Amino acid sequence: MDAKDLTKEYSNGEVTIVWKNSLCKHAAECVKNSPDVFKPKEKPWINPENSTTENIIETVKKCPSGALTYYMNKND
Repeated sequence: MDAKDLTKEYSNGEVTIVWKNSLCKHAAECVKNSPDVFKPKEKPWINPENSTTENIIETVKKCPSGALTYYMNKND
């Protein structure tokens, strides 16, 4: 596994945040828009259970590099 090309997923049950570290430019838009979810000094640094699905989606859409994306989880 290449540490410079990691993809990690974090879910609150409704939505899953996908983070690709190789694309991240550290603009910190995620931290500025949702500091309750994105805490770069903690592990794990993304905690989607700390916010609403709607807020997470709006924040992820503001990621300028495309390092953050999301998908909706299927409700069976």
